[in-house]
Amino acid sequence: LPPKLIPGIAKADGAVREVLEGARSRQVPDVDQLEILFRARGTEVAAIAQLADELRREVNGDVVTFVRNRNINYTNVCQYSCRFCAFSKGGGEVASGRAAYDIDGSELHRRVCEAAQFGATEVCLQGGIHPDYTGQTYLDIVRTVKEAAPEIHVHAFSPLEVNHGASTLGLPVDRYLSMLKEAGLDSLPGTAAEVLDEGVRQTLCPDKVSATRWLEIMEAAHEQGLFSTVTIMFGHVDSPMSWANHWLRIIGLQERTGGFTEVVPLPFVSSGAPIYRRGEARPGPTWREARLMHAVVRLTTGRVIPNLQASWVKLGRTGALEMLSAGANDLGGALINESITRAAGAMHGQMWSDTAMRAAIQGLGRPAQQRSTRYQALRSSTAGVVPKSELIPVVQTAAGRRANSKRVSSL
Repeated sequence: LPPKLIPGIAKADGAVREVLEGARSRQVPDVDQLEILFRARGTEVAAIAQLADELRREVNGDVVTFVRNRNINYTNVCQYSCRFCAFSKGGGEVASGRAAYDIDGSELHRRVCEAAQFGATEVCLQGGIHPDYTGQTYLDIVRTVKEAAPEIHVHAFSPLEVNHGASTLGLPVDRYLSMLKEAGLDSLPGTAAEVLDEGVRQTLCPDKVSATRWLEIMEAAHEQGLFSTVTIMFGHVDSPMSWANHWLRIIGLQERTGGFTEVVPLPFVSSGAPIYRRGEARPGPTWREARLMHAVVRLTTGRVIPNLQASWVKLGRTGALEMLSAGANDLGGALINESITRAAGAMHGQMWSDTAMRAAIQGLGRPAQQRSTRYQALRSSTAGVVPKSELIPVVQTAAGRRANSKRVSSL
């Protein structure tokens, strides 16, 4: 639609309106224009969210998707000292009263079987960088999952874990990713990105993989046919400029590979985080910033990454539902056992049943649709992994199919 037919743009003045009109014409904003959007106030925020919602409708329709999954955080022992992390045990300052753990193969097998019995189609596996783990450990984890549930989708290992696994075996990253794929790995979570700005990372996680290395590993994964999600953790020692740098780097990689399937903004959860407890970080983003992050992501990355997830684990259920009017089209996992965010002080993350999630979505007047990790629509299944014969296409508009075409052809 021409900008004059979008009422939201009329609420914006000056520089914000100019950037919005460019976004509506699918122009790629530069770093300064992105910063203008992230600094919006008042009615301008409403204008940005409204235009993001219009573009979401054009690309994805009104369907709100979710996946049945289980998170398995297999160890909280970590040799790194990320200053925002309240989960790890052994690398840096941690909250008291939590014991270190490292689940064994039999417990992993049990949890995967249980997830499949509950109807999960995906297991998401992440953990600390245990000093005793090698690349073989991660291969064994994937094989254990596949032995327990051969049809389940294995969504596992951030670029940090991939980097650790490859280095301990003395292998190039691309060769190690090939081995993980052969063992049964299907996709990578886009975590460990935090903010892809070297200045921010020097404060948050100076001993972690660099922003450049994170991008290199994701590019190698995409070249192996492993797709991935992408995240940003925001609201600590970052700024609108660093957010802009982050998303422009992601857009550049997506234009080369088409391997990112969804964007997941993650508000910083502060109460248990060492950097916040020492008074050196903000207590997370404001609601204005959280809404703007989702909306601006839709306006900028949405032309190359069609799906935007609102994380109810970070935002809470009510907050995630509100993001569905700011460009988001997905609510993530309906079956979940999450430890990392709860260790940082969040009250969410244990489970939101698909029945309750469907009811919440439908209460907004929107249709709900269970999906696979690859964003294929699934017919309802009360127990067991949905067989491949039950996969049906996700309903999308013609614009949505065009936005997905590059990604699908590259996998």
